[in-house]
Amino acid sequence: MKNLTVSQIERGNILNNNFAVKEMYESLGFVGVMFEGKFRFTRKMVADYFAVDGRTINRYLNLYSMELAQNGYEVLTGYKLREFKNLHVEDINVGDMPEDSENQLVNEKAPSIGVFTFKAFLNLGMLLTESVKAKELRSFILNIVIDVLNKKMGGSTKYINQREEEFLPSAIREYNYRQEYTNALDNYIESNKFKYSQLTDKIYVSIFKEKSKEYRQVLNLSSKESVRSTMYSEVLDLISSYENGFADFLKKEFEKNQTKIKLSEANNLFKQFEQITEKIYEPLREKARTLMASRDMAFRDALHEKLAEYVDVVKSEDFQKFLGEKSKTLEDRLEENKEVFIRLKDR
Repeated sequence: MKNLTVSQIERGNILNNNFAVKEMYESLGFVGVMFEGKFRFTRKMVADYFAVDGRTINRYLNLYSMELAQNGYEVLTGYKLREFKNLHVEDINVGDMPEDSENQLVNEKAPSIGVFTFKAFLNLGMLLTESVKAKELRSFILNIVIDVLNKKMGGSTKYINQREEEFLPSAIREYNYRQEYTNALDNYIESNKFKYSQLTDKIYVSIFKEKSKEYRQVLNLSSKESVRSTMYSEVLDLISSYENGFADFLKKEFEKNQTKIKLSEANNLFKQFEQITEKIYEPLREKARTLMASRDMAFRDALHEKLAEYVDVVKSEDFQKFLGEKSKTLEDRLEENKEVFIRLKDR
């Protein structure tokens, strides 16, 4: 099981998944106070929930101040504090919230008050090690994340990459450039049954440090499953660029010597191509590696060990892209674009 108490990336991936967070709020039954469009929880409400004292909460607020602030914890003062103080317990569905020195909602004389959003509350629950309730909350959180993914993906995230809008056009472009690339290998390199796999692996290793076989192992793909059908659009676009560029590189080498290239020579030519394009592709490789490593960790629970240094928190926009209203299965997108494909075929 993932250890949320030690991994900020794992915590961030959960908190950026607004679909899962919404499900957590609706299922947990810990009702907050609506203020400025967000549910808020005072420090006392949070301390009572986790059955810890205020000093424990304050210690974590000091230790993880930046992370908790990023997820919505703030100290209200001035105008905001006055507005919050004007809220009345009887007007809010917060159950039997006690009116004591810390909570009327707040002491009328308090010069400031710290409040958690629901995300900040979850964030604290992922950090607290002294609380049994926090440990139970972490199990609840992980179960909800799995349930939400299963509902959205029908139990498998292997082809979650295909659900974004850009996948289909990227896959079509990649298919066309792949045809040009294999034609170049046929026309300019001597016959050799290993040339397609070797030179394709050269591209894969250059972009994301893994050969096709290694990539299959990470995603647990069978020999019959297409590697590229599981790749994100940004990775496919970069592969297309590599294939198009190297195909032209081979063509120029062939035209210069007017003789077919040996496979060993083609491998050396790829090294030259890689050196020439190093700085051109560098920012695109960095982006592709980060997206692949981070998304596969978050969506597929798969670690690309050779890309471990690139794993980062997946942005909330990515969860929207792959799980939101605009995400669709590849079959649905093909059906939507059927008329377009027919017109293109009849040209």
